[in-house]
Amino acid sequence: MRIIDSVLKELEQESATTRTIIGQVPEDKLTWKPHQKSYSLGQLALHIANIPGSVAAAASQDSFEFPTTPQPEAKSRQEVLDAFAQSLAAARELLNQMDDSRVMSTWNLTSGGNVVMSIPRIAFIRTILLNHTYHHRGQLSVYLRLLDIPVPAVYGPTADENPFA
Repeated sequence: MRIIDSVLKELEQESATTRTIIGQVPEDKLTWKPHQKSYSLGQLALHIANIPGSVAAAASQDSFEFPTTPQPEAKSRQEVLDAFAQSLAAARELLNQMDDSRVMSTWNLTSGGNVVMSIPRIAFIRTILLNHTYHHRGQLSVYLRLLDIPVPAVYGPTADENPFA
């Protein structure tokens, strides 16, 4: 079994939950923000949708320049769902190409051409592809709660959904 296989398995398992949560995004609230410094609902949902493919693409390179472009805002829930499907497919393809020596090699994040992080590629993949997704998915569930949209169960029941009942 390759090192990347455990990441791919976790990505597959968690993608079902991510798809469920982004599927709850209300189309009439995409510009809503809980705070002026926050992403809008449409920006956050689209960011979550794009994480798998963009992180896998960055991890495929030996060095990646930190992006400075603003986060685009989704125009519809379907745009988010379609972006997630495409992103997930791209991530699967790119990650499946990585053998153990590749995932254990050093990966660099740069900003303005200067190295700001130098870590094993697998650490970048696990931290940003997986943990970063979970972080933002949690934010999205709070957005849904604040908008009084039913929050689906993630790792256990919510006030709106109990998979154990």
